[in-house]
Amino acid sequence: MNAAPRIGIIGSGAIGGFYGLMLARAGFDVHFLLRSEFATVASQGLRLNSAVHGALQLDKVQAYQSAADMPPCDWLLVGAKTTSNAELAPLISQAAAPGAKVVLLQNGLEVEEELRPLLPDTLHLLGGLCYICAHRSAPGVIEHQALGGVNLGYHSGPADAESRQQILEQGTSLFTTAGLDSSAMPNLAQARWQKLVWNVPYNGLAVLLGSGTSALMGNPDSRALIAAIMQEVIDAASACGHQLPPGFAGKLLSATDRMPDYLPSMYHDFALHRPLELHAIYNAPLAAAAKAGCAMPRTEMLYQTLRFLEQRPQ
Repeated sequence: MNAAPRIGIIGSGAIGGFYGLMLARAGFDVHFLLRSEFATVASQGLRLNSAVHGALQLDKVQAYQSAADMPPCDWLLVGAKTTSNAELAPLISQAAAPGAKVVLLQNGLEVEEELRPLLPDTLHLLGGLCYICAHRSAPGVIEHQALGGVNLGYHSGPADAESRQQILEQGTSLFTTAGLDSSAMPNLAQARWQKLVWNVPYNGLAVLLGSGTSALMGNPDSRALIAAIMQEVIDAASACGHQLPPGFAGKLLSATDRMPDYLPSMYHDFALHRPLELHAIYNAPLAAAAKAGCAMPRTEMLYQTLRFLEQRPQ
């Protein structure tokens, strides 16, 4: 690892903006690729209103409109939604230094498998699972309600087993240096299934019921539905060879009870008429479960209903 690794942020919304700002404040050399928000961020910087870290401002942002203008980056954190991965692949290749580590800070299943063929074989591809309540409230402004940890798993690339562990340790040290919890995950696929146990019910039901986590957890009917969908995901993970920890659904329910009221990312995407991450969060796990002979009827109904809403004329 270089003494001072250069970090690129591809997709500087709530997730990319949060982690990029925290890393830059910790002294790392961070470069942000932006589209619609470029002018605002270049002139006014990035602002974080955090219930955990307080009000933070990054005034001098190294911002770019084109990946071709970015310096070669040793680490690339991809915070954009999975719906744009195909178009992001050339940008990642342009911004990557030789042997760069690409971290997908994204939700869903098989996102690395689908992006891998679009990237050069010389790049290392990692998955990053973010445990954070955050959203963007205005151009260059991020609201951070709770949490903030990110766990990393190595997916593929030219590294052998020993080198993979070293890369994971290098990656987690970036975040811990920035004051954030970070751990290496030995099994990336299992970790992605674990995160789906929360994402599948709460993202979809927030859209369908127009409610945040507090209302969903406070109503006995929606709470029971959340628990049933969680169990479907746990059963599907088991059918696919990933046994999740005992009592995992109950732990997530209890953790959500303790969270501040939170509107998941899919709620904001739907409200702002942006594409929903239905493929990564719903279609991919449904297909994997079906291949393993496991039915997920509640999850499938949720997926079909969300597809209807997304395709309905506004």
